[in-house]
Amino acid sequence: MTDFEENNWNKKKPFKVKMPKKTGKHLKRGVIGAVGLAVAALMAFDCTYQIQEQEQAVLSTFGVPKAVSDTGLHFKAPFIQKVYKVNTTIQGFPIGYDMDSNATVEHEGIMITSDYNFIDVDFFVEYRIADPVKYLYTSQMPESILKNISQSCIRTVIASYNVDDVLTTGKSEIQSKIKEMILQKMEEQDIGIQLVNITIQDSEPPTQEVMRAFKAVETAKQGKETALNNANKYRNEKLPEAEAKADQIIQDAEAEKQVRINEAEAEVARFNAMYEEYTKNPTITRQRMFYEAMEEVLPDLKIIVDNGDGVQKLLPIDTFTEAQSNAADNATDSAADAENAAADGTQAARTDNAGEEE
Repeated sequence: MTDFEENNWNKKKPFKVKMPKKTGKHLKRGVIGAVGLAVAALMAFDCTYQIQEQEQAVLSTFGVPKAVSDTGLHFKAPFIQKVYKVNTTIQGFPIGYDMDSNATVEHEGIMITSDYNFIDVDFFVEYRIADPVKYLYTSQMPESILKNISQSCIRTVIASYNVDDVLTTGKSEIQSKIKEMILQKMEEQDIGIQLVNITIQDSEPPTQEVMRAFKAVETAKQGKETALNNANKYRNEKLPEAEAKADQIIQDAEAEKQVRINEAEAEVARFNAMYEEYTKNPTITRQRMFYEAMEEVLPDLKIIVDNGDGVQKLLPIDTFTEAQSNAADNATDSAADAENAAADGTQAARTDNAGEEE
């Protein structure tokens, strides 16, 4: 073999780096130690887990779940047991609208009432996870099941009420019926979710034209209620007053009736007593009755008895004397009144003379 061929042969041979045997052993030991430390650290990290106040955990051992509800630090077998944490606080989701944009979701919110009116109703559903094991292993999407059940119950209940009840006075009753129906169906499904509450956020007609019409109707209804309330208030104010007046009139009439009865009975008793006395002494009784009548009449009667020609005359001259005194008083006030008073006095005098001549 020539030198050229020998050089080419040497070039074709692979280059090998020879290392000392002791260095290779140290390297293998270092790699094994590092791997061991990594495995040990991984096992130490995977053998504990922490449960917070608002959490519950499900510990799965070879696929067998177990609920862990105690808060704090817990231990588990690494690579054998797995931990799934769930949030047990009250959560919620909307039906009929989007929480971020507050836009209407028509396929969820538009419903029909019992009187065949369309209405847009928004709900908010609140729930909590009651059983973490059933929540994780009974269904893949338990929240979707709750939402579908809620929509079904909402439409069923809304369809049994008219539009006025949904818009105004029937909201609380509708909410309670929907909640009761959802609780019954969720108990049948048994997926580990508990309904906390469902509330109506808003209810309104689906379009602006219909909304304005409904507002006009509601305004008219409110006006009607106001008028009725005012009328009832007026009636409640006036009716007791009228009843009190009627009672007062009746009581006054009864009192007057009793007074008249008592007076009549007294008169009858007096007449009977007088009649008894009259039967005993008729002449004396008649005279006494005459004198008593005169005592009652004469003190208020001013008369002058004239016996000049042998015939008694009763002359009512008080009117003339009063006219003269009035004329004299008025004469001091003004000359015109004095003249009129004098004329009246002259006329009265002439009248007296005419009476005497007659």
